[in-house]
Amino acid sequence: MVAYVIVPGIDGSDERHWQSLWEHRWGASAVRIAPASWSTPDLSDWVAAVHTAYQSAARHDGQVALVAHSLGCWAVAQWLDGVRPESVVAFLVAPPDPRGPAFPRQAASTFLDLSARPLPCRSLMVAGDDDPYCDPATSASFAQGWQARGHLLAGHGHINSDSGLGDWQAGQELLRTLLHG
Repeated sequence: MVAYVIVPGIDGSDERHWQSLWEHRWGASAVRIAPASWSTPDLSDWVAAVHTAYQSAARHDGQVALVAHSLGCWAVAQWLDGVRPESVVAFLVAPPDPRGPAFPRQAASTFLDLSARPLPCRSLMVAGDDDPYCDPATSASFAQGWQARGHLLAGHGHINSDSGLGDWQAGQELLRTLLHG
C-alpha cells in the first residue's frame, strides 16, 4: 500500500491543480501539508508541516510518496536533508530557482539560500522547458544536486492549473514508475 503526502507551493493547489485531483482520487491514502504560512512561506514552518504530514501518512504500512510542486519541492528536500525515512520516494515537480528573477519575494527571506543536496531516497524531478520560475539548465542542475532522475516536460509552463493538464495522466505514470523502481 502507498500513502501520499501532498506538498503544494505557495497558497496550496487549487481544485483544478493535478495535485488536488490526485489527492481526491487517493482519498484517505493522501495527507496534505498544512503550514501556517501558506501565503508568506517560512521554510521551518513548511518543513515541520511536511514532517507532520509524513508522520500521519507513515501510519499506513507501506511506501510513502512525497508529491511536491513548486516551493513544496524545496520544503521536501530540506525535510529529507534532516531525516532518513524508510520506504519513501520523492516526486518533485517544477521547483523554482531561489536565485532566479521570478522567485516569489514573499518566500525569499527563508527559502533564498537553498541548494540542492543529495536526497536519501529514490526521486524524480519533473521540470517544464518553459517554466517562468526556472530555466531548464537550472532545473537540470537541481536534479543532479538532488541525485534525482530528471524529466523535462515540453510546453506546460510551471506544470500547474494554468498548464491545462487536468488529471495529468502522464505524471501519474511517472509517479508509478518511481514507486516501482
